Amino acid sequence: MKTNRAVRTPGGLSVRLDIRALTVVLLLLLAALAASVLLIGTGDFPISAGDVLKTLLGGGDPGQEFIVNELRLPRVLVALLVGASLGLGGALFQAVSRNPLGSPDILGLGQGATAGALTMIVLFSGSANQVTIGALVGGLVTGLAIYLLAWKQGVHGYRLVLVGIGMSAILTAVNGYLLTVSDIVDAARSVVWMTGSLSGRDWEQVWPLLALCAVLVPLVLANARGLRMMEMGDDVSHALGVRVERVRALLMISAVLLTAAATAAAGPVSFVALTAPQLARRLTRSPGPNLLPSLCMGAALLVVADWASQRLFGADQMPVGVVTGVVGGVYLLWLLVSERRAGRI
Repeated sequence: MKTNRAVRTPGGLSVRLDIRALTVVLLLLLAALAASVLLIGTGDFPISAGDVLKTLLGGGDPGQEFIVNELRLPRVLVALLVGASLGLGGALFQAVSRNPLGSPDILGLGQGATAGALTMIVLFSGSANQVTIGALVGGLVTGLAIYLLAWKQGVHGYRLVLVGIGMSAILTAVNGYLLTVSDIVDAARSVVWMTGSLSGRDWEQVWPLLALCAVLVPLVLANARGLRMMEMGDDVSHALGVRVERVRALLMISAVLLTAAATAAAGPVSFVALTAPQLARRLTRSPGPNLLPSLCMGAALLVVADWASQRLFGADQMPVGVVTGVVGGVYLLWLLVSERRAGRI
């Protein structure tokens, strides 16, 4: 059965569509939207899916409008944007490193953002906005350091992963030290942030993340062809006219920004960036980077995980980072076993 179809645009360009990948994207979008409606209706004051939709369209009563639009909708939007950012960022890292373990969780970007947030909490007793800025700066500095340390006539996959693992170990030790020198109140606040949670998220977290995604997602998708060519090797990519280092640097910066912004908004939500691209690839059965399916898979995963954390364990009793950590840890073990059996590690 053919899954690719050539479509000719009005300008005379021929665009090849992967029907299976497009179907997967549409199904994941529907799953994410359905889970979002269920999540908005979940809480101490349950609202049916029909009433949620009616309220979102402006037909709810004042009580429902306040609960939906002011309390729950921002949290769901943050979940969608954070999951999408992590899924896309993870796909970029895995494609650039050509390694299924090339994830922000493994490379230390989450630990870098955590170090920035802990610095603001422990050393400066920073406000919520200052902690967010600290996490963003920490993630960006870590990403830049990894890129520079991995550079040697270009950045290659395994060197990037090895440098990232080393950086992750160093930052984990730094974060442990910051926790030991903090007082009990700051330590408790730090641990809550480090868990990864969507509790209390409002429109202040939605707009910056939405603006960043509106800029970076089209930019990344516009360079998807160059990334696909790079998977065949730098020499082949050069021969096909791809400016390899320029494209690689642009996509790495975009991945770091997406991951750091997502971590700043919700804390270090673990394993979404690792699992979303792999699950998307298995659904599409496509060898390419699967950027758009990974984005949709990340959004769906995080919304479903947040729904599970509230529905199965009581509202806000289980941070979403714990749920993704348990599921992602099991998936990582399975991935390592599969890679070893295939002789790739």
